[in-house]
Amino acid sequence: MSWFNPAADENVSLVRPDYFVISGLSGVRHIQLYYVFLFLLYLLSLLGNGAVMAVICLDRGLRTPKYVAVFNLALVDVLGSSALVPKLLDIFLLGHRRIAYGECLAFLFFCYTSLCMQSFNLLALAYDRLLAITFPLHYPVRMTHRRMLSLIAASWLLAVVLVLAAAGLLTRLSFCRSLVINSYFCDHGQIYRLACNSHFPSYVVSCVYPVVIFWLPLAFILLSYVSIGCALAKVAAAAERLKAFKTCVAHLSLVAVYFVPLLVTFTLMENIHPHARIINLSLTSVFPPAFNPIIYTLQTQEIKESLKKLLAGRRRGKVAAGRHAAVC
Repeated sequence: MSWFNPAADENVSLVRPDYFVISGLSGVRHIQLYYVFLFLLYLLSLLGNGAVMAVICLDRGLRTPKYVAVFNLALVDVLGSSALVPKLLDIFLLGHRRIAYGECLAFLFFCYTSLCMQSFNLLALAYDRLLAITFPLHYPVRMTHRRMLSLIAASWLLAVVLVLAAAGLLTRLSFCRSLVINSYFCDHGQIYRLACNSHFPSYVVSCVYPVVIFWLPLAFILLSYVSIGCALAKVAAAAERLKAFKTCVAHLSLVAVYFVPLLVTFTLMENIHPHARIINLSLTSVFPPAFNPIIYTLQTQEIKESLKKLLAGRRRGKVAAGRHAAVC
């Protein structure tokens, strides 16, 4: 147990502070405008993802395994951005930079869980597309509603367990020096580096978790599209290849929006300015939730058709209601 509680070996009691201080982008002129920009992206995220979830719920034709995963991605985007952006405004616009110890750990939990789920959800969508294109005849048997729901439930469980373990290790640390977190939220890496006792377990977590949460899912997604490309190359008709490829464009766009900023940040880890790192990671937390529904609406034919039907039905309802009122 001493490996998880280094303070036990050093015969000292844990020092848990009453609060941490979130530094954010301190010293940058007019930085308040940046947080207002994040808030506008948050509103766009709420409207867009709310519309996507409403369309999937209202249109029975979209109740397929693929759109179960799309619905979950929209839900994760709403929950994740709602956990982050309002607190950002409270910290940086209202000036409440002190955050209680327990509240900081809760903030960390919700932010990291949503980041994990975005990655795992994109993995589930890649797996769905892989089965749909490489095994089209067996797809209805291999990918059912129950199997997709089980995959999503397992993803939620894994994300929660991973983040709880990381947060639990932070509670074993003593903080007797600086309490200033050089980030825009309760960042795991920034917190454990403030500890005055051994933080080796948290360091191991910071090395292993990116591989599990980002690199392995990204590797599977890329390999799945290599397999999809090979399968499409064997299709004789060019029209069929084009149709199949269009079904993957939206998902590939989501993957690029989510993973590319992370790749840039982690690749340039030592050479990137702290302010650039904060801006890049904060945009990574807010941009995908805001643009995912736009990408799906513009590039997914089923959702566009469903929106047209729903809007046409609403217009007909208003016209009928107006005629009824005129008669009365």
